[in-house]
Amino acid sequence: MVDVMVSYLLTLAVVSTNAVSDNFHYGDDRKNGRSVILKDGVEPGHFDGDLFNVFPDGGTLSSMGPPAAPQNRFEPYFDALTARNVTALVGKSAYLSCRVRNLGNKTVSWIRHRDIHILTVSSYTYTSDQRFQAHHTKDTQEWTLQIKWAQKRDAGIYECQISTQPVRSYFVNLNVVVPTAQILGGPDLHVDKGSTINLTCSIRFSPEPPAYIFWYHREEVISYDSTRGGVSVITEKGEVTTSYLLIQHADISDSGKYSCSPSNADVASVRVHVLNGERPAAMQTGSAALSINFVTTAAVMGLSFLYNDLVYGSCDARRICLRS
Repeated sequence: MVDVMVSYLLTLAVVSTNAVSDNFHYGDDRKNGRSVILKDGVEPGHFDGDLFNVFPDGGTLSSMGPPAAPQNRFEPYFDALTARNVTALVGKSAYLSCRVRNLGNKTVSWIRHRDIHILTVSSYTYTSDQRFQAHHTKDTQEWTLQIKWAQKRDAGIYECQISTQPVRSYFVNLNVVVPTAQILGGPDLHVDKGSTINLTCSIRFSPEPPAYIFWYHREEVISYDSTRGGVSVITEKGEVTTSYLLIQHADISDSGKYSCSPSNADVASVRVHVLNGERPAAMQTGSAALSINFVTTAAVMGLSFLYNDLVYGSCDARRICLRS
């Protein structure tokens, strides 16, 4: 534990951009084998009691339950209703919060659990990674850790700690996701000439629906108001956002690469083959290439026509309809 304490002090001396406050110092919790932040007047090595709401070895957030109410109503405690699971997009800011009641003269710190790295103490930042920043508005009970430009490696457990004796902790799990787009039935789809091309693009693992979705044919944005006609799009936004591209009366010229490009995910592509009487092996075996069956196509077309008729006011001049 001495080596751990020396390591922390050396780290703080080198990387901290702020002077260490005179109001606290670093100590150890002998019973639980961890570093803690102590108020002045509390000597290191004097933590022999059970830690408050400690994350157990091999445990999960769901198994912990809410923190118990303090025996003394004037002691600091956490608001158990604060979110324990937070999802953030790669490249965007992640915000982890804990709400502390009756803080008094105690301090609040954020610690990264996987390496027991102290990130912030009160409003001070104690890491060379400037993406981490503490936020607290005076006279509020909210203590927020901001992680700018979140990366996959930032995922994991973060500990909000109150400098009581013994220390009290509230754990928040950060999940960093990369939204993905997929066109169902790819990578190749075969349809008969004169039938309807029905492409379905699903966007998953996104905390919020994409702001827009563009469809491309042969690297060019599909024109819904072209002289060809018979082209429409329906987009249903939700936990999984789905965009349907319908192209009626398929012709040979409609063959080629189609791409779905959401605002918050990489492009997904599929190659469509419009057949003039041919029957390739992929179609004869009924594989994924034959993804546009009659029932599915009829259902989506019916939905398209019914939807457009009922809520045409939500469709623009290009026949792009949005459904939330």
